[in-house]
Amino acid sequence: MAPTSSSKPRHPPSSAAAVLADSADDAAFATTLAKGLVVLEAFKAGSTLLGNMELSTLTGIPRPTVARLTHTLAELGYLRYDAERSKYRVGARALRMAHPLLAGMQFRQVARPMMQELAHSVRGTVSIGLLDATSMIYVETARSGDVGPHVPDIGMPIPVVMTAMGRAAASTLPPADADRLERNIAAEDAGLWSTFRDNYRAGIAQCKNRGFCTCWGEYMASIHAVAAPLFHASESKQSFSINCGIPAFRLQPGQLEGEIGPRIAALADSIRAIVGQAEATTTPRKTKKITSGGT
Repeated sequence: MAPTSSSKPRHPPSSAAAVLADSADDAAFATTLAKGLVVLEAFKAGSTLLGNMELSTLTGIPRPTVARLTHTLAELGYLRYDAERSKYRVGARALRMAHPLLAGMQFRQVARPMMQELAHSVRGTVSIGLLDATSMIYVETARSGDVGPHVPDIGMPIPVVMTAMGRAAASTLPPADADRLERNIAAEDAGLWSTFRDNYRAGIAQCKNRGFCTCWGEYMASIHAVAAPLFHASESKQSFSINCGIPAFRLQPGQLEGEIGPRIAALADSIRAIVGQAEATTTPRKTKKITSGGT
């Protein structure tokens, strides 16, 4: 049966909780499944072991419902129950879900030796990110020695609006998608958008004008970064960028923009040439005024 208008795929939400809250009137929406995904999304790097009461508090789902969901997810292997602590942690089966996605990004294997070479050269990190709603998700990373407090890892999310990686990925979007992303960022966190809007748009302009953008400790004060757009895949509608982050104390004056920025842009060019992708960025668009309230 063909999907009804209410069940057509939407643009990616920032979380399962966000779309759950917005789908009360959608008869085709599987609420129980969505609640289970909300529970899974509650587990993060700083919250790896959670009990039913904690999950209920984090998700807003009643505790009895959470208890049924965690029991089911544990039976399926997506959660693992710690009997001594009466809490749950993410199970190994959840890791399987990432493999089909990563397997479709074969350019990562091609790029990694070049990423590792640059990371060693500048004594920092070099990572590829995938745009997901208002976040970037690391899908490949290389690093050299001690890189400071921020150690990228595959699957880790970072915000689009306040990072060089996010701004570089946003620069690859078609104009309508770029406008929608701005509206979503503003609607999700008006204060964050108001604070970083000008730098965000300036970063996108930098990518279009010189092939990379800079970020001077906006996301993490001790780390400065440059990023270059990779490509917007026409078939999958996925947008990728590549960044290089370096502890601020290691940088010489002018090095980030004068040396490392051009090198990350050249690396992006090399990756695109090897995998047969076209130019990274779309035609520059006219910037529309978006208020902090997202209207």
